[in-house]
Amino acid sequence: MPDDKRGREKQARNANRRQREHAIAAELEQMDDPEPAIDEGELAFFETALEELEFPATGTEIVSSLGHRELDVGDESYSVSELVPTTDSETFEDPTNVRVQVQRPTVAKAIKRIVEATDAVPDTTLSGSKRTAYEKTFRKLLEIDAVYEDGGMNVVTDWVISELQENGTLPGSREIRRRAGKYCRDTGYEIRNDEWLDI
Repeated sequence: MPDDKRGREKQARNANRRQREHAIAAELEQMDDPEPAIDEGELAFFETALEELEFPATGTEIVSSLGHRELDVGDESYSVSELVPTTDSETFEDPTNVRVQVQRPTVAKAIKRIVEATDAVPDTTLSGSKRTAYEKTFRKLLEIDAVYEDGGMNVVTDWVISELQENGTLPGSREIRRRAGKYCRDTGYEIRNDEWLDI
């Protein structure tokens, strides 16, 4: 593309189109989200309070300083201590990382329980692609739990912690998906072949 006025205008139009497409995709993803997120304004206010801490910061340091703070989502209210693991093994690089941890409270509570349970098992952490798979599995369970009253989240979280205590290691991403899928089938929820929990 030539570097002239027409070429620059076309590049600007393409960039604007890509931004609109990204915004629409993000909005559609949020519409499918089974759990309402914490209000953006409240999250921004919380992130401002976090900036008073020195980062990187451990979960223990964050809970010690801001654990009492309440975050509202819909009719529910959660304290930061319910959503952030109280452990020195979980380190947050900056306030944005903490914001991501707390923005989906039901998933955050499940992840917190698992991360805290790994403290008792040497050389075990929930991180990287395994953590991403766990979070996605929990989000998919929430879609079903809207009907079955959060049972799946508790069942699968308890199972992960039990496996960790018995075997000294966290189940892999395929294993947690398989266990979540079993819960769904046991409760009469049919899973399609193309769904995340069908494994």
